[in-house]
Amino acid sequence: MPDQTRPLGAQISHMLKSRGVDTIFGIPGVHNQEMYRGIEESGIRHVLARHEQGAGFMADGYARASGKPGVAYVITGPGLCNAMTAMGQAYSDSVSVLVLSSCLDETASTRGQLHQMLDQEVAGATVSDWSHTAHTAQAAYGLIDRALTEFQTQRPRTKHIQVPIQALEADAKGAPKSAPKVTRISQSLPAEIAEQIASAKRPLFILGGGSVRASNEARSALRSLKAASFPTYAGRGIVSVKDDPLHFGSFLGRPESETVAASADLVIVVGSELSEMDLWRDKLGHTATMIRVDIDPEVLGQEPDSIAVHMHAQDFFAGLNAALKDHTADTSWTETEVVKARKRWRAESDAERPGVMRVCDALIDVMPEDTMYFSDMTQFAYTGKEVWDMHRPGHWHHPYGFGTLGYALPAGIGGAAARPGLPTVVIAGDYGFQYTVQELGTAVELGQPLPILLWDNGKLKEIEDSMVRAQIAPNSVIAHNPDFCALAKAYGAYAEAPKSLGELKQAVTAAFKADGPTLIYMTTEMTD
Repeated sequence: MPDQTRPLGAQISHMLKSRGVDTIFGIPGVHNQEMYRGIEESGIRHVLARHEQGAGFMADGYARASGKPGVAYVITGPGLCNAMTAMGQAYSDSVSVLVLSSCLDETASTRGQLHQMLDQEVAGATVSDWSHTAHTAQAAYGLIDRALTEFQTQRPRTKHIQVPIQALEADAKGAPKSAPKVTRISQSLPAEIAEQIASAKRPLFILGGGSVRASNEARSALRSLKAASFPTYAGRGIVSVKDDPLHFGSFLGRPESETVAASADLVIVVGSELSEMDLWRDKLGHTATMIRVDIDPEVLGQEPDSIAVHMHAQDFFAGLNAALKDHTADTSWTETEVVKARKRWRAESDAERPGVMRVCDALIDVMPEDTMYFSDMTQFAYTGKEVWDMHRPGHWHHPYGFGTLGYALPAGIGGAAARPGLPTVVIAGDYGFQYTVQELGTAVELGQPLPILLWDNGKLKEIEDSMVRAQIAPNSVIAHNPDFCALAKAYGAYAEAPKSLGELKQAVTAAFKADGPTLIYMTTEMTD
């Protein structure tokens, strides 16, 4: 209740609960313990990570899986520093993560304090949309409401709020009862834009992560237009190869897609900044007009000659579908050219990383329909992102922008916490898995039926391949690995090491039914 006086640290938890937050990821410490005073009292579930980086990744996975903000509590100094990799990942991938930390009361005149940094607020700002210090209760409440409001109204990105220890300990009245009411006013698609798209003979859509909530509307528009399309990696599942014969699949990073883009007479990019990680080249390759639809003004200003449309993807496609009500499509795209291109690119992907695609194809057969995937920086995921056709949007999550190792396991734990009873899968490589392997303890504590697909090729294979291409003698790409199955069992998890693809399918099916996580050890030596 707003009138009741409690330490501010406790009031913050009560405020978050009143704003719809039901889960917080973090690690308590002497500097942020006041933030923990109100967690149980307010009815919030706390998930104990083993490292603050893990807590940040869990909040990220929770946000991606639930569509709600992911919240993490961390301590002063090293706690924030440990979380900064995860904060940077959420920032680059447009994920709603709110990190709340404690901070020292004064740092200018005193040195040698526990957890002291020169400028913690500025450090947080390097990996966040903004980072601010709340010196009073009202400032803390205002910043929290600002963060939650901006998550709804702007491009979602990490926010960091720090509160001095004395302020956390001081008594304060509660936050306002309710958050500001956010009403989104839908825009109308300009008629001339709709007409330009409808009249194109070879329209090409690029669907980014900002379009995932407009999947149904996007599919309808593409059918009406008989338009071709690519997703970015984050946009996979908005349209699927299975349902749309003019969908090129997630091969936008293939060099030949530049030729496809150049053959279009109109390119429509919706909800994507077309970053280096989307294209793996400087430019898309189009020569025709580009229509760019986004809510981020910075993105809209990147292509000087484009037509910028400042709209949410849902509003854009809703307006386009209304304009196409009586439209008869007449385009020159053919199923044959799209199917042939996909076949070539699958072959290229298979040749680049031999042995991965056959495992992907085997796993697809046994995955439940609503499975959500969290992958790490590993060759298995690089191939899977291209050849694994997704039928639902927002169901494969990867550290696309920041590209950090160690993402998959903690993010998968956070994702599974957001979707109890629904299938979640972790995909990791032998090297990156060891960055956050300790979070297995959290998955065991939560009793999550989490299949962890561990791909072990015995080395940093992607780096070795890159060195060879650059004519550098490979070095420091082979490390001594533990017995991963024994390591998983030491944490209390289950472990399987299938020798064939048939055994792999059985192990995955059983893992979904287990009462805890199962590490499934995969190698290139598995037989068909």
